[in-house]
Amino acid sequence: MEVSTLFWVVFHLVIAVFLAIDLIYWERKKGEIRFRDSLLWVIVWISLGLSFSVIIFSMYGTEEFIKYITAYITEYSLSTDNLFVFLVIFTYFAVPPTGRHIGLLIGILLSIVLRASFIFIGIALLERFHWMIYVFGAILIYTGYKMAKGGGEAVDPGKNKAVIFARKFLPIVPTYDKDGKSFIIKQNGNTFFTPLILAILAIGTTDIMFAFDSVPAALAITREFFTAYTSNIMAVLGLRSLYFLLEYGLRLVENLGKGLAIYLVYLGAAFILSAFGIKVPSYISLLLIATIILVLVLMARLRRKESGTTE
Repeated sequence: MEVSTLFWVVFHLVIAVFLAIDLIYWERKKGEIRFRDSLLWVIVWISLGLSFSVIIFSMYGTEEFIKYITAYITEYSLSTDNLFVFLVIFTYFAVPPTGRHIGLLIGILLSIVLRASFIFIGIALLERFHWMIYVFGAILIYTGYKMAKGGGEAVDPGKNKAVIFARKFLPIVPTYDKDGKSFIIKQNGNTFFTPLILAILAIGTTDIMFAFDSVPAALAITREFFTAYTSNIMAVLGLRSLYFLLEYGLRLVENLGKGLAIYLVYLGAAFILSAFGIKVPSYISLLLIATIILVLVLMARLRRKESGTTE
């Protein structure tokens, strides 16, 4: 189904308005981030993302509606696991809370651009080269294998090639300005970059890796560009608020990576089977990802109960 230019414009305007409201809200907090505020905004973003499925249903019907929900949950789960990497990056560069807001906003904007590009290219490749199904399927299975081995969250910002390159050629000081969110600082009449620029570079390069991992998952669920794109974008929009919940120590799904590993291997296998005309029903994918998350949450709660800890 062809989506009108006007609809695309309205969709991105709505996204821009919500991002602006989100940014203004957190700016007014001046770094005073409360658990209740973060939780409220997580609920707002999830509600917005799931509500959009009504539009998918009205435009494409039940089948694509199920695929949107499945792709949304998948991307949200993958992004949640990736937030631990952002936590490592911000901790490594000692980024202040106000600077983390800016870093996360830039990370989200980069994610939108990268995912749009990767999805467009991915669909074009699948339409032109049938054998790309095997490539994308192999990527998903290998990504699942890495996550099962614990490699999904492994990152060392100090070894990031973009960070190493920037440290060689940019004048960087180890301190931040007073508000903690500026990329440039002046000392003794000279201009220097703060470590925030290094954190942004690290986030940007890891965003490429995340998009490379998550886009094949979306295309394994649906080949419809509009569904794949909107589900991905809606999922990454609320990551700033979700990140600050993680900082509060909310770990409902400590072993999320292990569960996602199983799901990605399944998607990879389903992707490859589609090359032989074997189509796995979309509701199976939805039930599987929902079951995995539910089991992980219940296991985490049971462990807390046994250890006598509270959330």
